Amino acid sequence: MGLDNSAVKPHDRLSAHLADDMAQVNALIRERMASKHAPRIPEVTAHLVEAGGKRLRPMLTLAAARLCGYSGPYHIHLAATVEFIHTATLLHDDVVDESGQRRGRPTANLLWDNKSSVLVGDYLFARSFQLMTETGSLTVLGILSDASATMAEGEVLQLTVAQDLATTEDIYLQVVRGKTATLFSAACEVGGVIADAPSEQIKALHSYGDALGVSFQIVDDLLDYSGGAAIGKNIGDDFRERKLTLPLIKAIAKADDEERAFWVRTIQKGKQIDGDLEQALALLQKHGALEDTRDIALDWAEKAKAALAILPDDPVRDMLCDIADYVVARIN
Repeated sequence: MGLDNSAVKPHDRLSAHLADDMAQVNALIRERMASKHAPRIPEVTAHLVEAGGKRLRPMLTLAAARLCGYSGPYHIHLAATVEFIHTATLLHDDVVDESGQRRGRPTANLLWDNKSSVLVGDYLFARSFQLMTETGSLTVLGILSDASATMAEGEVLQLTVAQDLATTEDIYLQVVRGKTATLFSAACEVGGVIADAPSEQIKALHSYGDALGVSFQIVDDLLDYSGGAAIGKNIGDDFRERKLTLPLIKAIAKADDEERAFWVRTIQKGKQIDGDLEQALALLQKHGALEDTRDIALDWAEKAKAALAILPDDPVRDMLCDIADYVVARIN
């Protein structure tokens, strides 16, 4: 899931500002996704890595390092590491979700098979750990390995609470923090760590990434019911897959007995018929669930921007603020 292509694109401005570094990251990614013995690995990886994603997470690492005055070379390794971790999780997610499309293109598991997707994902995880050890920083290794474990934990938690109508907003936030925000926060934090920035700046970068990641995921979940094309999905994909995202959790919390029976049938039991999506959308509107979800996403974007206040006054800091605004501008 990525940023949409409309209007002003602050991530493109940041990408242009970091163009030399990004070129080195892309070269390192291509070099490290190669395999002498298993040609399927670069085939599968290239399909996803070169699918036109915005490379937002590695850009955050480069931006954080630049903002803290770092000149290299290990921010390149860390940015590539972050992209490998992200790509590995996408390969695994598409198998788990039985997805047939990502970023408007067929998924790797559809073009090859589930086994290839899982195993190539494993390879990329291993490659990411090789890359991060090359920095020689145990602190960096700790942050990124913790993030990898937390991401897996978040995905498993999502799996275990899926279709459970008792799922609360707190549990949803725990899932979002685990599966999405933790890599955003780690990507930002390691940029500060490798630059040997003061601890309060490193903490601020972590807070920015966490809040940005939460906002990013909430917006994606909201767009599933209000503008799926913006993220390369069909409206209602999450409903059809019976995912309890924040809009549904909010509507279910306000449901009367008849409405609750609808949610039990469609989400808990998975017995969906024609017209159910339209009814679900009507219930979301009735209870103001989409508007409430939007307000929460905006709050998290504001938290992200506030976290940057103690970092040096720099064009990169302004671009990071703009990215937080842009993430939520997709729903305006």
